[in-house]
Amino acid sequence: MNHRCRLSPGLVVAAAGVVGLSGCLGSSTRTLSSDEIACSIPRSLIFDGGPGKDGIPALTNPRLVGPGDLGAAYLREEDRVIGLVVNDEPIAVPLNIGWWHEIVNLDAGSLHLAVTHCPLTGSSLVFDRAAVDNRTFGVSGLLFMNNLIMYDRGSNESFWPQLLRGAGCGPRTGTTLAMFPAIEMTWAGWKALYPATKVISSETGVPRDYTTYPYGLYDRPDNPEVLFPMPTIDGRRPPKERVLGLPDSLKGGMAFPFGALADLGSVAVVDTLVAGKRVVVFWDAAAQGAMAFYPRAAGRSLTFRAESGQFVDRETHSVWRLDGRAVSGELAGARLEAVSSAFVVYWFAWAAFFPDAALWGSGGKP
Repeated sequence: MNHRCRLSPGLVVAAAGVVGLSGCLGSSTRTLSSDEIACSIPRSLIFDGGPGKDGIPALTNPRLVGPGDLGAAYLREEDRVIGLVVNDEPIAVPLNIGWWHEIVNLDAGSLHLAVTHCPLTGSSLVFDRAAVDNRTFGVSGLLFMNNLIMYDRGSNESFWPQLLRGAGCGPRTGTTLAMFPAIEMTWAGWKALYPATKVISSETGVPRDYTTYPYGLYDRPDNPEVLFPMPTIDGRRPPKERVLGLPDSLKGGMAFPFGALADLGSVAVVDTLVAGKRVVVFWDAAAQGAMAFYPRAAGRSLTFRAESGQFVDRETHSVWRLDGRAVSGELAGARLEAVSSAFVVYWFAWAAFFPDAALWGSGGKP
């Protein structure tokens, strides 16, 4: 049964001011040498994560079931899912699946997606696979700054650090992956939005206990443990706090910490500029979810406020949901355009990959 490592707070060693895990480091082998493949990323930050290529088995078109199906019984209401709507069909990819598989390749009509989750960086991103000719992605077994490195299955494989959103090694180096909009939130929150959603069944054909988080206390917000040393750890927020990241360029953008959003209330709205573009962030504490949108619908520019536990626009007084859909009022049925590049990630990883990004809220509100 392969996974990155069962992390234990008793297995820690200090390394360059960062806490690493001696029980998981092994030989710290880097498996991309200069005579094998060209890389645009620092080789010194590429490590063998342990299981080897495909040792963590990506899934392709797994069975989807309804919330009441026995195959969905592994999920608790508070478990987190990556929610997306594909060709008008809502689909939930639980992090419980991501812990053990890290990549789920989904094909739906003309759409070919890769739903990815890296447990070590807490990052959930969905990619369109068109840039790799719709080939599927697999788990390489390598990590770049503790982040999942994917590989595209084909005769000339390239290696794709998830948080770079592009190829860092191999013949496709420099190629970027288009992102597909998704929202990470609790299973209960997603079901409240989409009662008829489909979700990945526990019957994946791979023997795993999807009720068990295999990384111990690793995801505790104030836990500084990482598998391999990081170049720096930004101390402005707890290292494993979730943030909604809106990347602008390779290193820029803005992060919205969940803790800072929660300080605004159970339901909150943030209206701000990111890279000169106006965006609105919706926050729902009950669903433990946040998402960013461009505040226009039906050809109108809108402004929003949180009112009586709901998102309401000031222009038409329509009521909106966390997923950007108006459910009552003049604009009922309209949808806001999601910022497709937005994703959830642990703060330590966001700060390392996007060091020039602004930090919204306590410790860095613009």
